[in-house]
Amino acid sequence: MGQCLELSAAVCRIGVYSCFRTLCCKGPPSPRTEYDVVCVGLTGSGKSSLLTQLCSESTDSIIPTTGADNIRKYWSRYYQGSQGVVFVLDSASSEDDLETARNELHSALQHPQLCTLPFLILANHQDKPAARSLQEIKKYFELEPLARGQRWILQPCSVENMDAVKEGFNQFINLLEEID
Repeated sequence: MGQCLELSAAVCRIGVYSCFRTLCCKGPPSPRTEYDVVCVGLTGSGKSSLLTQLCSESTDSIIPTTGADNIRKYWSRYYQGSQGVVFVLDSASSEDDLETARNELHSALQHPQLCTLPFLILANHQDKPAARSLQEIKKYFELEPLARGQRWILQPCSVENMDAVKEGFNQFINLLEEID
């Protein structure tokens, strides 16, 4: 996981169960399928912080990736072989950043390698005063008409509320298992 975060905080392939199992299982983990999932989101959305917390690693060594938005043009190189997508958005971001996030999510939802995959959309930074509600995000991102027939979850979260992140991943894993 640490290698993944060093490589790129903007795009990261994760084995969902390798992190999630650490947090949720009591006793020895049962053998389960691992899924190859791509995690994308704009700079500052909280990808590194959420994934680090989810994997019970220290957040002290996270290096801010501000300025890494030029990596977005390479996201599609990480899509091949993915079985699901985690899209992290900053629900308290500026209107301009929210518009950019909306465009990037729409692009991902329509990409040929991702259009049939389940999506977990984490509306991060819900602990901030400027955070938009799920209804506002759903409407602004036009999720209902855009993702018609597609399996997706919109989950509010923050690093202060990892239970919400776990709940989102539980639902996401259920969608991934439905495909298997």
